[in-house]
Amino acid sequence: MHYILNPWPWYVSGPLIALVMALLLYFGKTFGMSSNLRTMCSIAGAGKFTDFFKFNWKDQIWNLTVVLGAIIGGFIAVQFLSNDSGTNLNPTTITELQNMGFKNPGTGLVPNEIFGLDALASPKALILLVVGGLLVGFGTRYAAGCTSGHAILGLSSLQKPSLIAVIGFFIGGLIMANFILPLIF
Repeated sequence: MHYILNPWPWYVSGPLIALVMALLLYFGKTFGMSSNLRTMCSIAGAGKFTDFFKFNWKDQIWNLTVVLGAIIGGFIAVQFLSNDSGTNLNPTTITELQNMGFKNPGTGLVPNEIFGLDALASPKALILLVVGGLLVGFGTRYAAGCTSGHAILGLSSLQKPSLIAVIGFFIGGLIMANFILPLIF
Protein backbone atom coordinates (compact mmCIF):
# COMPACT_ATOMS: atom_id res chain seq x y z
CA MET A 1 0.00 0.00 0.00
CA HIS A 2 1.46 3.34 -1.06
CA TYR A 3 0.52 6.57 0.60
CA ILE A 4 0.80 9.55 -1.72
CA LEU A 5 3.26 11.87 -0.06
CA ASN A 6 5.72 14.39 -1.32
CA PRO A 7 9.36 14.35 -0.19
CA TRP A 8 10.01 16.05 3.10
CA PRO A 9 10.81 19.71 2.60
CA TRP A 10 14.35 20.93 3.23
CA TYR A 11 13.31 22.77 6.40
CA VAL A 12 12.36 19.44 8.00
CA SER A 13 15.01 17.06 6.65
CA GLY A 14 17.92 19.54 6.82
CA PRO A 15 17.61 20.26 10.56
CA LEU A 16 17.14 16.53 11.25
CA ILE A 17 20.42 15.76 9.46
CA ALA A 18 22.08 18.62 11.36
CA LEU A 19 20.78 17.22 14.66
CA VAL A 20 22.18 13.76 13.90
CA MET A 21 25.55 15.26 12.92
CA ALA A 22 25.64 17.38 16.10
CA LEU A 23 24.93 14.28 18.20
CA LEU A 24 27.68 12.32 16.43
CA LEU A 25 30.16 15.14 16.98
CA TYR A 26 29.12 15.45 20.62
CA PHE A 27 29.70 11.73 21.23
CA GLY A 28 32.97 11.75 19.26
CA LYS A 29 31.71 9.43 16.51
CA THR A 30 32.30 9.64 12.78
CA PHE A 31 29.77 8.85 10.08
CA GLY A 32 30.16 7.23 6.70
CA MET A 33 28.95 4.16 4.89
CA SER A 34 32.40 3.01 3.73
CA SER A 35 33.54 2.51 7.31
CA ASN A 36 30.76 -0.05 7.67
CA LEU A 37 32.16 -2.07 4.78
CA ARG A 38 35.55 -2.10 6.49
CA THR A 39 33.87 -3.27 9.72
CA MET A 40 31.98 -6.06 7.94
CA CYS A 41 35.18 -7.22 6.19
CA SER A 42 36.98 -7.24 9.52
CA ILE A 43 34.18 -9.28 11.12
CA ALA A 44 34.44 -11.75 8.22
CA GLY A 45 38.15 -12.25 8.93
CA ALA A 46 39.82 -10.04 6.33
CA GLY A 47 42.34 -9.00 8.98
CA LYS A 48 44.08 -12.34 8.41
CA PHE A 49 45.04 -11.16 4.91
CA THR A 50 45.77 -7.44 5.27
CA ASP A 51 46.60 -5.07 8.10
CA PHE A 52 43.98 -2.53 6.97
CA PHE A 53 41.28 -4.78 8.43
CA LYS A 54 43.13 -5.46 11.69
CA PHE A 55 41.32 -3.31 14.22
CA ASN A 56 38.85 -3.76 17.06
CA TRP A 57 35.68 -3.96 15.00
CA LYS A 58 33.55 -4.22 18.16
CA ASP A 59 34.12 -0.48 18.65
CA GLN A 60 32.30 0.11 15.33
CA ILE A 61 29.23 -2.07 15.93
CA TRP A 62 27.19 1.07 16.61
CA ASN A 63 27.91 2.24 13.06
CA LEU A 64 26.38 -0.92 11.58
CA THR A 65 23.05 0.41 12.81
CA VAL A 66 23.47 3.04 10.07
CA VAL A 67 23.41 0.25 7.47
CA LEU A 68 20.41 -1.39 9.10
CA GLY A 69 18.65 1.98 9.33
CA ALA A 70 19.38 2.72 5.66
CA ILE A 71 17.91 -0.63 4.62
CA ILE A 72 14.81 -0.31 6.81
CA GLY A 73 14.39 3.39 5.97
CA GLY A 74 14.71 2.70 2.26
CA PHE A 75 12.09 -0.04 2.47
CA ILE A 76 9.68 2.19 4.40
CA ALA A 77 10.27 5.08 2.00
CA VAL A 78 9.60 2.97 -1.10
CA GLN A 79 6.70 0.95 0.28
CA PHE A 80 4.83 3.54 2.34
CA LEU A 81 6.08 7.06 1.61
CA SER A 82 6.54 6.95 -2.15
CA ASN A 83 4.18 8.57 -4.62
CA ASP A 84 5.68 6.65 -7.59
CA SER A 85 6.22 9.90 -9.44
CA GLY A 86 9.64 9.02 -10.81
CA THR A 87 12.26 11.67 -11.35
CA ASN A 88 11.47 15.09 -12.77
CA LEU A 89 14.09 15.42 -15.51
CA ASN A 90 14.70 18.29 -17.90
CA PRO A 91 13.26 17.48 -21.37
CA THR A 92 16.72 17.97 -22.92
CA THR A 93 18.17 15.41 -20.50
CA ILE A 94 15.39 12.95 -21.39
CA THR A 95 16.15 13.36 -25.10
CA GLU A 96 19.89 12.90 -24.54
CA LEU A 97 19.31 9.74 -22.46
CA GLN A 98 16.93 8.33 -25.07
CA ASN A 99 19.57 8.96 -27.74
CA MET A 100 22.00 6.92 -25.63
CA GLY A 101 19.53 4.01 -25.57
CA PHE A 102 17.68 4.50 -22.29
CA LYS A 103 14.05 3.59 -22.92
CA ASN A 104 12.11 5.45 -20.22
CA PRO A 105 14.36 7.99 -18.51
CA GLY A 106 12.80 9.70 -15.54
CA THR A 107 10.05 7.14 -14.96
CA GLY A 108 11.98 5.59 -12.07
CA LEU A 109 14.63 6.71 -9.63
CA VAL A 110 17.39 4.91 -11.53
CA PRO A 111 17.59 3.57 -15.10
CA ASN A 112 16.67 -0.10 -15.43
CA GLU A 113 19.23 -0.47 -18.23
CA ILE A 114 21.98 -0.18 -15.61
CA PHE A 115 20.36 -1.09 -12.29
CA GLY A 116 17.54 -3.49 -13.21
CA LEU A 117 17.83 -7.24 -12.70
CA ASP A 118 17.88 -7.72 -16.47
CA ALA A 119 21.09 -5.67 -16.58
CA LEU A 120 22.93 -8.49 -14.84
CA ALA A 121 22.44 -10.60 -17.97
CA SER A 122 24.10 -7.95 -20.13
CA PRO A 123 27.91 -8.25 -20.22
CA LYS A 124 28.21 -4.50 -20.91
CA ALA A 125 26.14 -3.50 -17.85
CA LEU A 126 27.80 -6.14 -15.67
CA ILE A 127 31.28 -4.89 -16.62
CA LEU A 128 30.14 -1.30 -15.97
CA LEU A 129 28.89 -2.26 -12.50
CA VAL A 130 32.04 -4.21 -11.59
CA VAL A 131 34.48 -1.59 -12.90
CA GLY A 132 32.42 1.21 -11.35
CA GLY A 133 32.34 -0.64 -8.02
CA LEU A 134 36.10 -1.14 -8.07
CA LEU A 135 36.68 2.52 -8.89
CA VAL A 136 34.33 3.65 -6.13
CA GLY A 137 36.05 1.31 -3.68
CA PHE A 138 39.48 2.59 -4.67
CA GLY A 139 38.33 6.21 -4.50
CA THR A 140 36.73 5.68 -1.12
CA ARG A 141 39.93 4.24 0.27
CA TYR A 142 42.14 6.86 -1.40
CA ALA A 143 39.96 9.74 -0.14
CA ALA A 144 39.75 8.18 3.36
CA GLY A 145 35.98 8.12 3.21
CA CYS A 146 32.90 8.05 1.05
CA THR A 147 30.61 10.74 -0.28
CA SER A 148 28.25 10.55 2.70
CA GLY A 149 31.04 10.77 5.24
CA HIS A 150 32.85 13.65 3.57
CA ALA A 151 29.80 15.58 2.35
CA ILE A 152 27.73 15.28 5.50
CA LEU A 153 30.06 14.85 8.47
CA GLY A 154 33.29 16.21 7.02
CA LEU A 155 31.77 19.44 5.72
CA SER A 156 29.65 19.95 8.84
CA SER A 157 32.80 19.72 10.97
CA LEU A 158 34.64 22.12 8.60
CA GLN A 159 37.33 19.65 7.50
CA LYS A 160 39.40 20.94 4.57
CA PRO A 161 40.14 17.41 3.22
CA SER A 162 36.40 16.78 3.03
CA LEU A 163 35.86 19.99 1.08
CA ILE A 164 38.56 18.92 -1.38
CA ALA A 165 37.06 15.41 -1.62
CA VAL A 166 33.52 16.74 -2.24
CA ILE A 167 34.79 19.07 -4.96
CA GLY A 168 36.53 16.04 -6.50
CA PHE A 169 33.31 13.98 -6.28
CA PHE A 170 31.37 16.66 -8.14
CA ILE A 171 34.04 17.08 -10.82
CA GLY A 172 34.20 13.30 -11.27
CA GLY A 173 30.41 13.08 -11.52
CA LEU A 174 30.29 15.83 -14.12
CA ILE A 175 33.03 14.18 -16.19
CA MET A 176 31.28 10.81 -15.97
CA ALA A 177 27.82 12.13 -16.84
CA ASN A 178 28.90 14.44 -19.65
CA PHE A 179 31.87 12.70 -21.28
CA ILE A 180 32.28 9.05 -20.30
CA LEU A 181 28.64 7.87 -20.07
CA PRO A 182 27.85 8.99 -23.64
CA LEU A 183 30.88 7.00 -24.86
CA ILE A 184 29.74 3.87 -23.00
CA PHE A 185 26.15 3.99 -24.19
